[in-house]
Amino acid sequence: MSQLNAIRKLFQHPEFRLGASHMSAVSPGLAAWGLMTGVAMVNSGMSVWEAVAMSLLVFAGSSQLAAIPLIAAGAPAWVILATSFCVNLRFVVFSAHMRPYMMHMPLFKRLFNGYLTADLSYVLFTKRFSKPATDVAGQQAQMAYFQGGTMLNWASWQVASLTGIALAHSIPTTWGLGFAGILALAGVASSLASTHLRRVSAVVAGAAAVAAFALPFKLNIVVAIAVAVALTMLFENMSTASEPQKAKE
Repeated sequence: MSQLNAIRKLFQHPEFRLGASHMSAVSPGLAAWGLMTGVAMVNSGMSVWEAVAMSLLVFAGSSQLAAIPLIAAGAPAWVILATSFCVNLRFVVFSAHMRPYMMHMPLFKRLFNGYLTADLSYVLFTKRFSKPATDVAGQQAQMAYFQGGTMLNWASWQVASLTGIALAHSIPTTWGLGFAGILALAGVASSLASTHLRRVSAVVAGAAAVAAFALPFKLNIVVAIAVAVALTMLFENMSTASEPQKAKE
């Protein structure tokens, strides 16, 4: 009964509804991406049940799309796992940033929230809450917003992906619906470029990803993240070092 009350309070929390509302603005683009991912899985030679299991258990669009051609080509399991690992390394950065927001929760809940976390849910959450709350009410509000967005994101992705699996032979991949997901990501990412440093790091990350495109296992994504983080840390250290000098002047 206490669990039911907790779930009811979560759904009734204003931040839960706000998180779902913000996610609803971009979920159609992600749903289109999920639809084409479902189609691609079946067309690659996977059985319906294998595709359903991958959709529900993996829940990582870019990783799935990177692994699908390797599975179709009969690549060794370690190559498929290594590729998926490299593509999803960005979530290590996400989890390190999200850690202060979630350490007050039990391990199971942290793992569950980690499973639900996707690129846009992370972006929208960190845009809404720049710092972790220190009081119970604030922590509840932050988690309500987070779960409102992540649950809608998960549901819209799974419904679209399972629909793509069911209609795989009726929907041609040439429609290019997956590009809608890229546009949704690009739109939200652009809204975060609110400072000069963020804009510079975004441009540098993009340039690094293109320059390292030939690397195997999608390692160009890892290179882009590493270069952007290193550059940001360098600029922040330079800015911090210059502040005492300006104060003296």
